[in-house]
Amino acid sequence: GIAMGLIKDGERFAVLSDILGDEDHLGDMDFKVAGTSEGVTSLQMDIKITGITEEIMKVALDQARDGRMHILGEMNKALNTARPELGEYAPRIETIHIPVDKIREVIGSGGSVIREIVAESGAKIDISDDGTVKIASANAESIRAAINRIKGIAAEPEVGEIYKGKVVKVMEFGAFVNFFGARDGLVHISQLGEGRPKAVTDVVKEGDQVWVKLLGFDDRGKVRLSMKVVDQKTGKEIARAEAG
Repeated sequence: GIAMGLIKDGERFAVLSDILGDEDHLGDMDFKVAGTSEGVTSLQMDIKITGITEEIMKVALDQARDGRMHILGEMNKALNTARPELGEYAPRIETIHIPVDKIREVIGSGGSVIREIVAESGAKIDISDDGTVKIASANAESIRAAINRIKGIAAEPEVGEIYKGKVVKVMEFGAFVNFFGARDGLVHISQLGEGRPKAVTDVVKEGDQVWVKLLGFDDRGKVRLSMKVVDQKTGKEIARAEAG
């Protein structure tokens, strides 16, 4: 859009294009005209005189069109078509849905989990009672980080899938591995590798990053994991014949 001004002296007048503050303050009109190459979309006028003539209005609109087309021409030199998606740093809001019974886990005790996600991602998060989650941020990476954390907590791991995890506790009978967000599962000593090691610490220690396959759940719903069926270098499943 462009702001048009007016200086009027009796029957004589001059229409000004793209006025500045002084021209607005000392002049007789502030006439803002916005639109596209196809026409005007909005108008706003302030005048300090009794009225304006049809001739003044025609001149002002003609000059405003010339100015608008010039501005659009310069804009098209920089970007002549709309981007297929928002720029990386354009403010945005995205919406996802989580199961209602997972809301408590995403929020955490006293809001501890959601505060941590907000602090780490930099995004603003709003969760409704129906499981609708709105994530707002000034850049895409922030939103992606928040969504990944939320999905990691709310989603369910799938039996037979391979996940990367971290050894969080070592026991005589096996190692507990944190995977898929906040999930913990047991890699029994017999599932650490080929052959049964004398000690779990011969294979892993706390803090190690490992690949695990979700074998299933025991009668109490505890997660059963295996390392020996996964190549620890590539994260690919080892063929049955190779796994022994």
